[in-house]
Amino acid sequence: MKSILIAGVDLGTTKTCAVIAEVPQDPILRRKLNILGVGQARTVGMHEVITHIDETTESIRAALAEAELMAGAEVERVYVGIRGDHIKAMMSPGIVAVEDDEISRHDIERVHEVARAVAFPPDRELIHAIPQEYLVDGQRGIKDPLGMMGTRLEAELYLVTGSALAAENIRRSVHRAGYHVEDLILEPLAAARSVLTVDEKEVGVAVVEIGDATTNIAAYFDGEIRHLAVLPLGGVAVTNDLVQGLSIPFADAKKTKELLGVACSQLVDPKEMVDLPGLVGGQTRQVARELIAHVIEARMDELLVMAHAELEKEGLLSKLHAGIVLTGGASALQGINNLAQQVFAAPVRNGSPGEELAGIADSVARPRFSTAVGLVLHGFDRYKETGLGASNSSSGLIGKTRKWLREFF
Repeated sequence: MKSILIAGVDLGTTKTCAVIAEVPQDPILRRKLNILGVGQARTVGMHEVITHIDETTESIRAALAEAELMAGAEVERVYVGIRGDHIKAMMSPGIVAVEDDEISRHDIERVHEVARAVAFPPDRELIHAIPQEYLVDGQRGIKDPLGMMGTRLEAELYLVTGSALAAENIRRSVHRAGYHVEDLILEPLAAARSVLTVDEKEVGVAVVEIGDATTNIAAYFDGEIRHLAVLPLGGVAVTNDLVQGLSIPFADAKKTKELLGVACSQLVDPKEMVDLPGLVGGQTRQVARELIAHVIEARMDELLVMAHAELEKEGLLSKLHAGIVLTGGASALQGINNLAQQVFAAPVRNGSPGEELAGIADSVARPRFSTAVGLVLHGFDRYKETGLGASNSSSGLIGKTRKWLREFF
């Protein structure tokens, strides 16, 4: 029996990550995805949007090739993340008359179609249309109206749009790499899918995904997405601060951040000294680790204060009873939870993928894989609902032919 595979690609600013997972033979009874392969490649030709299609294509090809090699199988379709400050969201209502006394699936599809019928400019593309609430004959708070009695059905949809050009360039890059884009998924929604629980979404929670160039925010309560935001600050800003503050090259600053970085200077012994590269090649010098922590803390505090202000502006802070979940590569910094608790005055935890996963799940159980894993979980959700959106594992002559075409075209 051929395996049913789902693949996700996270196009980060500095790193492209691919994850391949296998759908269990009975996805209803066996609810966990089997992680089969993980691949990473340095991202080239990508900032917040694609700036060089050929270079981005190579990054996608390299990451997926590594994941396929680990999985021992090839995929055709991939779910790809999209992000950036071009993303916009809005609420849109729809209303229809119920055709019969009982609300049918067709009635729900019609009210969704009405709510989606918004005249967007030609340079905008609808990425998500997420139901928020239904009303039946004026009664609010209905999650699923299917089968209910009524004469009038209303729906409120959360419409997420993005740059049509940015979306098309992602599709072109993936196509040139030899794959088909099954769907584009907004990255903060993907990250939230992999690190938040159903209960957290019900009582109110915000995921703060700290990436390289940006920080994405997705806030939930009553089980639905309520706010999305992109902040123009991420982990690279911390690395650049270390370059300036410590007078070391970017590569050394990144390594220093990952190995010695602390986001809360109170956790560092003021007497502790560490070795850093000297100003002359081959030499080293000693620096107080507390100095490194102060540099990191200043920038991370600014980032978290911006996230706090964004949630406060939308009137959401009082509704986030489950607090804040930090994820993304930069959230792995030691002491960041301590700093975030000071800023938000709320419960804070780190979010890593792990729930609903089997196979080599430990290989993706880190914050930097939250988006890529969330993409395959979105694909799994779609497959369970429709039976579509997955790949059959390729082998033999077909697989070899596809590999040859990728390498030469």
